[in-house]
Amino acid sequence: MSRRVVRQSKFRHVFGQPVKADQMYEDIRVSKVTWDSSFCAVNPKFLAIIVESGGGGAFMVLPLAKTGRVDKNHPLVTGHTAPVLDIDWCPHNDNVIASASEDTTVMVWQIPDYVPVRSITEPVVTLEGHSKRVGIICWHPTARNVLLSAGCDNLVILWNVGTGEMLLALEDMHTDLIYNVGWNRNGSLLVTTCKDKKVRVIDPRKQTVVAERFAPHEGLRPVRAIFTREGHIFTTGFTRMSQRELGLWDPKNFEEPIALQEMDTSNGVLLPFYDADSSIVYLCGKGDSSIRYFEITDEAPYVHYLNTYSSKEPQRGMGFMPKRGLDVSKCEIARFFKLHERKCEPIVMTVPRKSDLFQDDLYPDTPGPEPALEADEWLSGKDAEPILISLRDGYVPVKNRELKVVKKNILDSKPPPGPRRSHSTSNADISVSVHRLPRGCATLQGHQPIEVLVYVDVGPWQMLADGDAGPWGRGTGPSPSSGADGHRGPVGTALTPRVLPQTPALDEVLEEIRVLKETVQAQEKRISALEQKLCQFTNGTD
Repeated sequence: MSRRVVRQSKFRHVFGQPVKADQMYEDIRVSKVTWDSSFCAVNPKFLAIIVESGGGGAFMVLPLAKTGRVDKNHPLVTGHTAPVLDIDWCPHNDNVIASASEDTTVMVWQIPDYVPVRSITEPVVTLEGHSKRVGIICWHPTARNVLLSAGCDNLVILWNVGTGEMLLALEDMHTDLIYNVGWNRNGSLLVTTCKDKKVRVIDPRKQTVVAERFAPHEGLRPVRAIFTREGHIFTTGFTRMSQRELGLWDPKNFEEPIALQEMDTSNGVLLPFYDADSSIVYLCGKGDSSIRYFEITDEAPYVHYLNTYSSKEPQRGMGFMPKRGLDVSKCEIARFFKLHERKCEPIVMTVPRKSDLFQDDLYPDTPGPEPALEADEWLSGKDAEPILISLRDGYVPVKNRELKVVKKNILDSKPPPGPRRSHSTSNADISVSVHRLPRGCATLQGHQPIEVLVYVDVGPWQMLADGDAGPWGRGTGPSPSSGADGHRGPVGTALTPRVLPQTPALDEVLEEIRVLKETVQAQEKRISALEQKLCQFTNGTD
């Protein structure tokens, strides 16, 4: 007689519970775009949701504490000219979010701590490099300002958001539409799934495919893949009979799966959300009304079913809170933000414990908001594990840190003082010396418009740059482009130009411009300081 032994696990009794009605986010018009993304992104400070918008794409950003009914005139983040397909918060700055759109661009936004009065329309930086719509964006887990984007042009691009430059472009690796992209723990490798039924492990800096597997799931429906903490790859897909299936693979031996399990029959693509601290993967299908969760261990059968959270209404999308945004005093190990047609419902996953003390086994040190590398260090080949923080005393979000974009552009440098020389396209021997003032200087308060003298030098021949009238006056004396008899030819007489008045002098105008710029910069600093004070009042009252 065999005796069955129950597997020991501290996560066997994890259960999900929705929050009360007054803690939900009501009256939100969730996007109806047919794209397999989560439509929702969340961090310890904000909740972002892709919403319906006329005349382009938009998403809404709400402070986590602003629950209840959302004002219909609530400001949006608008800037894309086509629907937004994906959004992702920066893991190293809780006020920075990136968005990808059908208009082929990726935009990065700075979100203030307070609720703005008007919609945000100007991104910090716009990244243009794709020729078709961009459906996937993902921040690097350890390097500062490194962002990945993947478009329907089968191209994966890595950007340095701090400079707005393209770091790497992974071309000719994917032959069809890219379904999803994911980083490993230290950001040294990528895993991608594609419509050509291949799962690829890519080293982006060497631009090589380290390993690949054809058809890990035999069905034709989209496949999703993520890295686990141990470096294995967890996939979700469909069997040939359209049953949903999950698999666990070792990229060093892609031929045979570590585990392969059939689940149920449904059309919804399973979106995996992985918690590396507890090795639990949560599976949420678009159109489903349930969340299944499994624990991944090194014991057979390696992927252990834990439980299922079920509700009545199907989900349009799902947001997953980072570990540092959870309430450790309530033994909360995960929090989801389920999107309905007109609202967002937080769902809390907890492990029941009798003690109110901090549970060390549930909350190991977790990745914090500080990056371990700069973009240039990572690009040069350096790798680093995430910088960990303890959740023993809870996590307090840091204040707004401005994302500074430094674009390497020669046009940003000031022009040198004095005249600038250019060459005409009509004659290589002609040189034009122009005293040109910056745009807008001629209308400074207290000064008259400035007339500028233009000299045209053609050696033995001279001609006017502006018709018959010039610094010599109209109809007075011989034309500098003709001889004494009025016919064109070599100049036979010396001409004395009439110098036009310059009021005020060029140096005075430039000095006044400099003073005005210093005044504007001082006022910008003052405005920034007042906004920070406003944030403190907002945080104290909400």
